[in-house]
Amino acid sequence: MSFRFLVLMTSSFLISCTTVATKERPSRPAFRPPPQYKPHQAKGMTGMAGKNTPPQDTSSASEDPDARMQAGLDFLKYLVQDSIQNPSKEAQEKSRTYAVEIVEFKLNDEQLEKVAESSDYGFLRGHALYRLGYEAFERRETSLAKKYFNSVIEFVPGSDLAARSSEVLSQLDASRNVSLQTVGVVLPLTGRNSAVGQRALRGLEMGLGLHLPGSALRLAVMDSEGNPDSARRGVERLVREDNVIAIVGSLLSKTAPAVAAKSDEMGVPSIALSQRNGLTEIGSHVFRNSLTSSMQIRTLVRTAMEDQGMKRFAILYPNDAYGVEFSNIFWDEVLARGGQVTSVQAYSPKETDFRFVIQRLIGTFYGEARQDEFTVRMRELQNAEKKRSVRSSNVENVLPPVINFDAVFIPDGVKAMGQISAMLSYNDVRNVNLMGTNLWNTKDVIRRAGAFSDKLLFVDSVSPNSQTQSRFMTDYRSIYNETPTLIEIQAYDAGLVLRQLITAGVSSREGLTEKLSELRNFPGAVGALSVNGDREIERPVMGLRTQKGEIVPANRN
Repeated sequence: MSFRFLVLMTSSFLISCTTVATKERPSRPAFRPPPQYKPHQAKGMTGMAGKNTPPQDTSSASEDPDARMQAGLDFLKYLVQDSIQNPSKEAQEKSRTYAVEIVEFKLNDEQLEKVAESSDYGFLRGHALYRLGYEAFERRETSLAKKYFNSVIEFVPGSDLAARSSEVLSQLDASRNVSLQTVGVVLPLTGRNSAVGQRALRGLEMGLGLHLPGSALRLAVMDSEGNPDSARRGVERLVREDNVIAIVGSLLSKTAPAVAAKSDEMGVPSIALSQRNGLTEIGSHVFRNSLTSSMQIRTLVRTAMEDQGMKRFAILYPNDAYGVEFSNIFWDEVLARGGQVTSVQAYSPKETDFRFVIQRLIGTFYGEARQDEFTVRMRELQNAEKKRSVRSSNVENVLPPVINFDAVFIPDGVKAMGQISAMLSYNDVRNVNLMGTNLWNTKDVIRRAGAFSDKLLFVDSVSPNSQTQSRFMTDYRSIYNETPTLIEIQAYDAGLVLRQLITAGVSSREGLTEKLSELRNFPGAVGALSVNGDREIERPVMGLRTQKGEIVPANRN
């Protein structure tokens, strides 16, 4: 179980680094001053002598919500006065900074309203109005947000708060203007990921029907350059300058959260093409059309256990985000279906010599753990009359491999799989299957597999049948003289869905968001598409295996 604990701990850390926080905020209690607060106790503040003394927190204030709220407001009044009247300039600045911090982070809505309405709070009124506007903006109460932001501009013209308010008002105005026939896209069109971005762009253009004569739709394109800030700015330009009704993108894990978050903030539905975890949790306008890890593993394990009769599995995974994520989901799915994970081993993503990795997986690396068996085996070899090869004379090859699994799951590319398969053969591991993800659905996979060329099982949305039967596949090959990959297919499906909904007569971004949420059994490029409760577009996923030098459906006899 120590391996399981290690995998889970590693995965939890990686997930905590990548999961995107949602915008939901818990309601705040009324702010009250620190108990027995004295100015000189906080950040070197020096209180004034005389009438301007800080209000004290009492037990009654801590028990009565109204009294607690008023105590907090009285304390703010004191800080405002101290920021003006204190003889120490340094103390004035500290009181001012502390007061602004309280308004921006600690007051509840009722306290903010009272600060905004009363002249007793001086300069804090502008901060309270801005905070109220921002809260309304996040709740998508547009009219109320505009009221507050306009009040900020009137109350503190020329200030930084006024400039920020004007920026948000401009964004709200841009969000209101919609070109119903214009779709935006943010993709990496320059840099090291430009080839992938260009392929996705091709698929999206075909999905929108831009290759057909008389197309009514328009595509506005922004290059993310593989940079989150560029991606965010691209979304702003698409909304403000092109007035797009929806946005497709991004492909990359690094930029996808920026596109999703900014699109959602501006009230524009977006369809992400990235596998990045947590994307649809960002907001109610965020959808995703991608073959996710959960979709793949669900089909892979079901195919292995129900169709192929496998029950026991080993996991050999690269210790990176991809390997850890897929391994944990695989492990959970196997256990949920009543199977067993009998052996687990990690390796460096840069590993090229899998000798010791395989020996650890099959129990031949630590001879002392099988001491009795090791001793007997050594005697048998020493007493053997037949001349032994150099290889069988080596101590590391004395023990036979422990093969207590039907298949080895390897969430890595075909190059690593090929190196692993060669080392498995060298260590006398036979009659087991190798299982992988859609990364294995390549022409090179059979050659790389070596002795396991007829014992591969993996999944993908694209099967040999779909490549010959799909109209999109045929059209794409005729235009570009090559076979589309899953990247083009997913982008095509995103464009096709938007084209159908827009031409059907949606008249607003909210209306489009609602229609996307209701999508069921939509005929995509290679099968039906449906949106689930998490705004994930469920794609067809099929099990694939290798047989006589070909990739065939796993359920084929």
